[in-house]
Amino acid sequence: MAIQPKLARFNTNVLQKYQVYNGIFMTLPFDTLSKTVALLPLFYETCKKGFEEGEDPTAIVETFFKKYQGRRSAKSQINLLFRFIQYIERQVVLFDAIEDAAFPIVNNMEGLGTLRNLKERAVAENKIPQLQELLEGFNVRIVLTAHPTQFYPGAVLGIITDLSKAVKEDNLSEINSLLAQLGKTPFFKEHKPTPYDEAINLIWYLKNVFYYSFGRIYDYIQQNIFEEKPLKNSIVNIGFWPGGDRDGNPFVTPEITLNVAVKLKQSILKKYIKDVKYLRRRLTFRGIRERITALNSQLVDNLENAEKAPKLALDDFIRELQTIRQMLIDNHQSLYVDEVTSLLNKASLFGYHFASLDIRQDSRVHDQMFRAVVKEAIKAGSTVFPSNFMDLELRDQLDFLAGIQGSLEGIQFKDEMALNISQTIKAMKQIQDTNGEIACNRYIISNNQTTLNVLQLFAMLKTLAFTDILTVDVVPLFETVTDLESSPYVMQELYENRHYREHLVNRGDTQTIMLGFSDGTKDGGYLMANWAIFRAKEALTAMSRKYGIEVIFFDGRGGPPARGGGKTHQFYASLGPSISNKEIQLTIQGQTISSNFGTLESSQYNMEQLISAGIYNRYNNRSLKMTDSDVEVMNDLATISYRAYVDFKNHPAFLSYLQRMSTLKYYAKTNIGSRPSKRGKSAELVFSDLRAIPFVGSWSQLKQNVPGFFGVGTALKVYEERGEFDKVIHLYQYSNFFKTLIENSMMSLTKSFFDLTRYMSEDPEFGDFWKLIYSEYETTKRLILKLTGYTELMENQPVGKASIEVRESIVLPLLTIQQFALKKLQELEQEQPRDFEQIAIFEKMVTRSLFGNINASRNSA
Repeated sequence: MAIQPKLARFNTNVLQKYQVYNGIFMTLPFDTLSKTVALLPLFYETCKKGFEEGEDPTAIVETFFKKYQGRRSAKSQINLLFRFIQYIERQVVLFDAIEDAAFPIVNNMEGLGTLRNLKERAVAENKIPQLQELLEGFNVRIVLTAHPTQFYPGAVLGIITDLSKAVKEDNLSEINSLLAQLGKTPFFKEHKPTPYDEAINLIWYLKNVFYYSFGRIYDYIQQNIFEEKPLKNSIVNIGFWPGGDRDGNPFVTPEITLNVAVKLKQSILKKYIKDVKYLRRRLTFRGIRERITALNSQLVDNLENAEKAPKLALDDFIRELQTIRQMLIDNHQSLYVDEVTSLLNKASLFGYHFASLDIRQDSRVHDQMFRAVVKEAIKAGSTVFPSNFMDLELRDQLDFLAGIQGSLEGIQFKDEMALNISQTIKAMKQIQDTNGEIACNRYIISNNQTTLNVLQLFAMLKTLAFTDILTVDVVPLFETVTDLESSPYVMQELYENRHYREHLVNRGDTQTIMLGFSDGTKDGGYLMANWAIFRAKEALTAMSRKYGIEVIFFDGRGGPPARGGGKTHQFYASLGPSISNKEIQLTIQGQTISSNFGTLESSQYNMEQLISAGIYNRYNNRSLKMTDSDVEVMNDLATISYRAYVDFKNHPAFLSYLQRMSTLKYYAKTNIGSRPSKRGKSAELVFSDLRAIPFVGSWSQLKQNVPGFFGVGTALKVYEERGEFDKVIHLYQYSNFFKTLIENSMMSLTKSFFDLTRYMSEDPEFGDFWKLIYSEYETTKRLILKLTGYTELMENQPVGKASIEVRESIVLPLLTIQQFALKKLQELEQEQPRDFEQIAIFEKMVTRSLFGNINASRNSA
C-alpha cells in the first residue's frame, strides 16, 4: 500500500480525528456545557465574518449578543465569555494530544535527518569508520529551563499524555473519560510555583520521556553504527536550570539548589531500581541472580541516603553491570543481554545526576556579591585580598584575581550578598561530592560584558570552595549586539592570562561560551541578532583556535524564531567550517519541551535531527562558507534592518503602546513561573528591565509578531529600490543560514493577524504607530514571497502551515474576547469614578485568555 503524502497523513490522522473527538467533547453531560457548545460555533462565525468585513472586536462581541443572545443580562454575557475561554482552552489541549499521537505517522521516523538515514548513507558511501569517528567526538546537550512559556499545569500535562495514548489506540471509552476529566480540571494556578515546583514539573519529562528516548538513541548508535562495541562518548546529555538559574529570580536559594540536586539523584536511582527489579525477575540463573539482588539492595541504600555520597559508587555500579553482561554472553547464550546493555548505557548517560544542574547569575549581581565578599574578608583579617584591592588599577585587579591563592571558607559572612554567593558555591561543591562532578560543574554569567566579570566569579569559586582544583567551567553569556561584538576581545584577554589558561588545560583545553538569542533580538532586531551571533561565533572560533582551545557554543534559544527558535536543526546544519561545531548545546524551554520533546517519539526524532545536523557538514565534506560577496550582502541587510529596528524601538510610542495596548502587564498575573516578569523594581516600564519572554509573548498575543520580522522588509526593500534584488536572491539560494532565517521569519508572518487590531489604526494616540508596524509587515511579506518565489507563506511547509491554521482558527474567538476586554479596560480606566469591580472582571478575562493563546501557538514566547 502506497504511503500518503505528509499533508494527507496530517489531514487524516490529525485534522479529521480532531473533528471527531471534538464532537464527542461537545456532547459531554456538563451543566453549562450544552449552551456553550451550541453558541461557540455561532460566535466563531461572527468573529470570522466580522474581521473579514473590517469590524473591530468590540463590535463583533456586541453583534453576537444582539443577534443570538439579546435577552442576556450584562453579567450573564460576561459569564458566557468566560465559559468560551474555558472551553477553547480544552479544545487546544485536545488538538495537542491528537497531534502528539499522530507524530510518528505524520513524520517519517526513519527518513532524512534520522540516525537510520545517516547510517544507511554511510554504508552506501562506505563511510562507516568516518561516521564512527565523528560520533566519538560529538555531543548534543539540550538544557531544560523553567522559563515561563508553558501554561499547562502538571495535571493537564498528564491528561495530554494519557489522551495521546488513548487516541493512538482509538480507545473511545478512555477518551470519553479523559475528556470528562479535562472538562473539570482547572487550568489556572492560584499561586506562583516555587523554583522547586518548577524542577519537579520538568523532572517529569526526565523520568517519562528522556530516560527512554535518550536510551533508545544510545542503544541504536552502539548496536547499529558501532556494532556492539563500547562507546567512549555519551553523544547526548541533558542540562537543567530549575533550581540553579538565579538570574532575576530571588526565590532560587542555595537550599533550593541542594534540594533539586537530591531530587534529581532520587529520580534516576528509582529508574535504575525499577529496571534492576525487572532484570531480577528475568536473570534467575545461578551466580547472576545473587549479584542482581545485591545490586538492587545497594541501589536502594543509595536512594535512602541520596543526600550523602553513595556507598555504591557509579563506577562500581557500571562495572557490576559489565560483569553480569559478560557472564550472560559467556555462560547463558546472551539471554537478556540487550536489556542489561540498555541499563548499562543509561547508567553511562545519566550517572547519579540524571541532568547536569547549571548555576546562573547576572554579572551586575556578581559585582555586588564580589565587593561584599572582599569587604568582609579584609574586615575579618584575611590576607587573601590586599587591603587596597579595590583601589588597584583594573589591569592589576585582573592579574591578581586570575592568580588568586588562599581560602575564605572559614569566614562567617554576615552580608546577605556575600553569604548567598558563598553558600551557592559551597552547594556546587557538595553536589559534586554526592552526585558526581558532572552533576553541577558550570556557572553561567549572564550579561557578561568584560574580562573582570569572568575573573570576579573565577576568584570567588576558587576561594570559597574549590581551593585545590577548580572543577567548574566558567561560562560567559554574551547577549546584546554590543557585547557580542566585544566578546572576542574579552576571550582573548582571558586566553592570554597564564593562570586562566592553566585552568583551561585542567578542563581539557575547552571553553564554553553562551550566546543569547532572546535578548539579542530584543536589543537589535531579528536579522542583526542572528547575524551578530553568527559573526561572533566565527570570531570566537578563530580566536580560540589561535590559542589551541576548543570552543563550545551554548545557544540560549527560545521557542519562536524571534527568540532563536523555529526550525532549530536547520540552523546547525547551515553552519560552515568557520564555526566550531564539536558540540550543539541549546536551551529548551516551556512549550518547546512539550511540543518538540514531550513524547517518546517526538523527543527521539528531534534529538536525532540535531545529531544529524551537527555532523552533516563534516560528513559531507561540503563547504558551507559564504562567498565574500554574500557576506557583504548579509552584513548590509543586517545593518539596514538594525537601523530600522532601533528607530522603531526608539519611537516615542513604543513602550506606551506595549504597556497600554498589549497584554504585557498581565503576564505577571498568570502564575506560571517563579521568576518576576521584569528585572528592575521601577514602577515605570524601562526597556532594559523588560524580559524577552513577556516582550515577545505580548507581540504574539497582539498577533503582530514584530520581533520575528521587523526590519527584514525594510532591508529587502532597499535592495529592491537599488535594483540589486538579484544579490539577495543569490544569497538566499546559496546560503542555508540566510534561507533558514527567511523561512523562520515566514513562520512569524504566518502567525500574524492584523485584522484583529486594525481598529487601533484609528486610535488618536497610537494609530500612526500601528500603521508603521502594519506597513513593515506588508513590505516583509511581499518581498519574502518575491525572494522565495512562493505564492503564499510557508508554501514549502504545508503540514506546519496547516497545523498553524487549525490552531489559529481554534483561538480566533479567544483573541477576539481578549481584545474586547482590553478595549473595555481602556474605557473603564478613563471613567470617573472608577468602577474597580468591573476593572477586576475584565483584567481577569485578559489574564485567562493568555493561557489558550500561548498554548495554541506552541512556540510563541
